[in-house]
Amino acid sequence: MPTHSDALIVNQLLVGVHIAAAAEAMALAARAGLNTREVYEVVRHAAGNSAAFEKRVPLMLDGHWSPLSALNSVVEDMRAVTAAARRHNFPVPLASAAEQLCIAGLAQGFGRDDDAGLVRTFLPGAPSLVHDQSRRISLSAEPTPSTTPKELAKVGFVGLGTMGQGMAASLIRAGLPVHGYDLHRPALEKFLANGKGAVEAGAPADAARHAQLFILMVQNAAQVEDVLFGSGAAVESLPQGATVMLMSTVAPSFAKGLQERLVAAGKDLDMVDAPVSGGVARAANGNLTIICSGNNTAFPEANTAIAAMSGTDKNVYRVQGGAGAASAVKLINQLLAGVHIAAAAEAMAFGAKLGLNTRDLFATICNSTGHSWMFENRVPAMLSADWTPHSALAIFVKDLGIVLDEAKRLSYSAPLSAVAHQLYLFGASSGWTSDADAGVVRVWEKMAGVNVSSAAASAGSLIDNKDDDGDTDFIPREYPALPADDLLASLPPPYPHPEHVLDTIRRRIASKDAPVLVVLDDDPTGTQTCHDIAVLTVWDHETLLSEFRTGTTGFFILTNSRALPTDEATALITTITRNVAAAAAAASSRPFNIVLRGDSTLRGHMPAEPDAVESVLGPAHAWILAPFFLQGGRLTINNIHYVHEPPLLVPASHTPFAQDASFGYRSSNLQDYVREKCGPRFDDAHTCSISIETLRTGGPAAVTAALLAAPPRSVILVNAVAESDMFVFAAGLLNAEATGKRYLYRTAAAFISARLAITPIAPLTPQDLGIDTTSASAPGGLIVAGSYVPKTTAQLARLRERRGARLAVLELDAGVLSSHVYDTSSSSSFSSSSSSPAFSTAAESLIATTISQANTLLSSGGGVDVLVMTSRTLLSAPSSHTTSLRINRAVATALERVVRGVHVRPRYVVAKGGITASGVATVGLGMRRAVVVGQVGGGVPVWRLRHRGVPVVVFPGNVGGVDMLADLVARWGVE
Repeated sequence: MPTHSDALIVNQLLVGVHIAAAAEAMALAARAGLNTREVYEVVRHAAGNSAAFEKRVPLMLDGHWSPLSALNSVVEDMRAVTAAARRHNFPVPLASAAEQLCIAGLAQGFGRDDDAGLVRTFLPGAPSLVHDQSRRISLSAEPTPSTTPKELAKVGFVGLGTMGQGMAASLIRAGLPVHGYDLHRPALEKFLANGKGAVEAGAPADAARHAQLFILMVQNAAQVEDVLFGSGAAVESLPQGATVMLMSTVAPSFAKGLQERLVAAGKDLDMVDAPVSGGVARAANGNLTIICSGNNTAFPEANTAIAAMSGTDKNVYRVQGGAGAASAVKLINQLLAGVHIAAAAEAMAFGAKLGLNTRDLFATICNSTGHSWMFENRVPAMLSADWTPHSALAIFVKDLGIVLDEAKRLSYSAPLSAVAHQLYLFGASSGWTSDADAGVVRVWEKMAGVNVSSAAASAGSLIDNKDDDGDTDFIPREYPALPADDLLASLPPPYPHPEHVLDTIRRRIASKDAPVLVVLDDDPTGTQTCHDIAVLTVWDHETLLSEFRTGTTGFFILTNSRALPTDEATALITTITRNVAAAAAAASSRPFNIVLRGDSTLRGHMPAEPDAVESVLGPAHAWILAPFFLQGGRLTINNIHYVHEPPLLVPASHTPFAQDASFGYRSSNLQDYVREKCGPRFDDAHTCSISIETLRTGGPAAVTAALLAAPPRSVILVNAVAESDMFVFAAGLLNAEATGKRYLYRTAAAFISARLAITPIAPLTPQDLGIDTTSASAPGGLIVAGSYVPKTTAQLARLRERRGARLAVLELDAGVLSSHVYDTSSSSSFSSSSSSPAFSTAAESLIATTISQANTLLSSGGGVDVLVMTSRTLLSAPSSHTTSLRINRAVATALERVVRGVHVRPRYVVAKGGITASGVATVGLGMRRAVVVGQVGGGVPVWRLRHRGVPVVVFPGNVGGVDMLADLVARWGVE
């Protein structure tokens, strides 16, 4: 039976190949003398992009190798891939080559660096060349064309193939008279169907005669040569001062030499080197990515046509270096695109071999770290076995051949390109030259006896919207809402010796053998009961080692994993756990415990995250599930988890939190919840609970006895209604740990403060934090709200009502921001939530306007604070879990960009909502380490960043009464 671990293997194959391809491509760009930052900007908006490329290349450009994901981890992942392939007698040439490249990186001492550092393996003697070639130079289209469509009396166009048809049609729609020529009569007839503006040319010379602009979109350099200087005789027919625009993919040296020959023709001819990317659909829609280079004098004629075929300035990239430079950048894109198509074929065929439903596998990968533009664009053809040649296999035989020729000219080794080229040659030798390039999947089908399209209908399904093997048929028990006062009054009184409990905890954690508590926080709100404790947003070896060496009893690592799809969250937690273990070992082998701090209303990746930790550290004696959180009214009684909605205690499954599109659930009883999420792995004999009666009548000793009595591989449910209950549990737990037992924790915030003996302090005032509330000239405060839960919406409404003219409101329309999520035709609309989304033109304009307004308003003083909020309509997606996460990611990214664009230092920042707070702190404010200084109210922490004095309030979306936010802003306002 196929499992999610099989799908993870396939994803790891793609990630490993994509990382190696990104390194090979960027190192080649550097060796070719290109501006590597320009190359990155072009490729990430073109068909060569991937989630791995977009995440790793910025680190290459900056020369930063602190490991967010160490190369050692990639080697382990690729070893698992190739081992699985051997077990199934399945060939994985690309994955095997990528594994060997990563091993080469290990041999050079890069294993503990970030996997992006693999790029140095390709550059012996000049390991920093990609960084050195990354000079920051603005990359954008030319300004508004200096000629209008009517001023171009004639455009000649030769090459009306699948791409050329759409490009010519875009020119005609823009009002340009196009004289087109192609060798094939059907292509000409299709071109003429565009109506007025489409004129047939009898020969290339006819198309060139009197043409101010002559466009070439033929298959290769030989055809360019023939059209211009051979039988086509176009150069002889071109008028004085005409511009030739070469849009075919050719060798950079050919493009450069072509310009020299055109100049030598003595007719004042000029040339624009302008290769394109984006595929047939974007060509037809007039929104191709166009890379262009050449003399400034060549562009006045070309700009009109470029605008017509690109649709927007954002799709046009003018690169430095004259003719040949654009072709060189295009070649890097083609290297990546060609390798990515072949990798997609290898991955999908391997999925079929593993027995996976390949259609479900496609949907999974499209929302994972293994995603690429080519994967999303080409795999549908593999699933339907449709080899209609929208882009023929022969193109990549040609283009990767050019890549290898250029690499040879530069004495550069390009092993992945070479392997991919051989695979396309295998396809060509099988007679598939004129079929779609996606048909390269038949190479594996032929070798291994699998069929990707057949497996799309018959293999085992992966899609169940669950983290693991939860029991979807299980019917949980139902419970009524109960009067809170009556139920709480029925419980025994609290344990009578709280001072002894606190002494026990402090004594235990002061011991040199006490484990450091490492809290992996799935959003920033886990600090809401703590103070004087560090929060990290990076997890490289040096940072973690430094934190361990401070002698701390515990610290937070902000993972923000609740905002990620399950496979990405699993990979992230695995990587962080490995890094923590390595750093702890280096810090004199300090013992540590992992706490997975999750939502007190039971949302999150359960059991995927605990499983990920155990995959690194081995099985714990038991899992501890403790979702109690007093400040949020989350109480657990008789194993039933309640949300306090005065005057009632409402079972959690009856609240809006349980309807979450990504992490919904049906169970309020924690035993049922575990069964729903984890399936039958925890039966009755392996499910234990610590009751309130045990806590309050037996105290820590009774807790210790219960924990030690639990059988191995069990789950322990913790009941609590007061913080004193959690302190009693923590004291008993530490005594149990002292016997050698190791536990894995999935808890809310209250457990962390209890386990670290952190007792409450008074709410912090503006004066405590150095916030000026007296000067009318002081800048405003900045409130950023992305959370869409009903409580946040009510709090925002009350804030606006109470502050009136003292609050400027800037609203971002979530529908506009997330429109690209549904636009499957957009090449830049990436599915992986870890990638930065590329926004629509309307969204970009909205973000830019909001940044400008925010800066103006914050600097205006006068006691006016600024609220930047998303529209309050909750957007829900028809494809549920992953698309909902993509919508959330798009909205969060927009808010991050707004905060990053604010150059006026606000008096304070309030981030409303967990995902919002994570983005504001890490991306908007560039945080790597902060200290939790306390709370500004119940369950609302405030952080101080090391390098920026602005207090950052992390205000959870689901905490507080309707006036709590307004009260805070009023207290901190200038009156």
